[in-house]
Amino acid sequence: MRLAICFLNFTLVCAGMLSTALAASPGVVSEELIYNEPPHPQCHASTIEETKQGLVAAWFGGTREGAADVGIWFARQTKEGWSTPVEVANGKAAEGKQLPCWNPVLFQMPTAGDQMGELLLFYKLGPSPSTWWGMLLRSNDGGLTWSKPERLPEGIMGPVKNKPILLKDGVLLCGSSTEHAGWQVQMEWTKDAGKTWEKTEPLCDGKTQHAIQPTLLRTSLGYQILCRTRTPGKILQATSGDAGRTWSKLEPIDLINPNSGIDGVTLRDGRQLLVYNHTQKGRSPLNVAVAVDGSTWQAAVVLESTPGEYSYPAVIQSSDGLVHITYTWKRQRVKHVTLDPAKLELKPIVDGVWPKG
Repeated sequence: MRLAICFLNFTLVCAGMLSTALAASPGVVSEELIYNEPPHPQCHASTIEETKQGLVAAWFGGTREGAADVGIWFARQTKEGWSTPVEVANGKAAEGKQLPCWNPVLFQMPTAGDQMGELLLFYKLGPSPSTWWGMLLRSNDGGLTWSKPERLPEGIMGPVKNKPILLKDGVLLCGSSTEHAGWQVQMEWTKDAGKTWEKTEPLCDGKTQHAIQPTLLRTSLGYQILCRTRTPGKILQATSGDAGRTWSKLEPIDLINPNSGIDGVTLRDGRQLLVYNHTQKGRSPLNVAVAVDGSTWQAAVVLESTPGEYSYPAVIQSSDGLVHITYTWKRQRVKHVTLDPAKLELKPIVDGVWPKG
């Protein structure tokens, strides 16, 4: 089996699809494309989750971002590899009109007794990010079949790009944002897996400060969000000590970013891991950084460094301790990279400069 995997990776490297430099990086376990034959001209905004049956992933795909034919596509990882992608949601209306889908987010609810927890698939539907609304699909069999689409309540977007966090009391805390009155972050939560909702007021005014797409992290003091912003070269953060009900002022951290999507995860050892584009402009390179305290970030891995777009990452830590990252690969495919966080070699990031080598 290992020989077959090595041969496959070698073939893809020769085809220019995988990076020999990444394969040699400490802590990198594997890299692969979720599909080789695209079922759509373009794709973007992947999400990944672990179910009892294995890993699952989703993304939006169609002619181009914002086109009416863009739907939500889904694939499962099996012993034979990733399944053929299938479209599980689209914006087709009964009268024939069709609207684009956007930004899927997967989340596996925990098992209750002998009953498998629901796999939730949040996504957005509408002409544009300034006019879209939140939608939700449910699966009781790990994504083999899905419920009818549910529209979320007015003013509730659901997790807008990055996965939510399940709190100890069963509340699902979601990082959300709106774009109809400028870029404004809001936090949303549901006590019953998306049936009823509450939310905060916006954490920024969308005029003097712009932020969207928060990623949620746990810290020793509570919770932290890191947000995409229009402020050149910045990532904004805020903290909460009351389970996400109130938040500190959004302030920049030391890492740079070119106004592109990010995602992070708190590892079981307490460290935080962030995937983002460490550059002032463009969407290459794509980097992984790690922090011990949520504030002092160190360089870990460069996932991509060649010209092109490598963006909108999603990241989880699976039950075996490995870290799984998916991201947009040149708007053509979704790439999946697996890391062993215990084997990452960390280096300081001094004055915002990613260390050489």
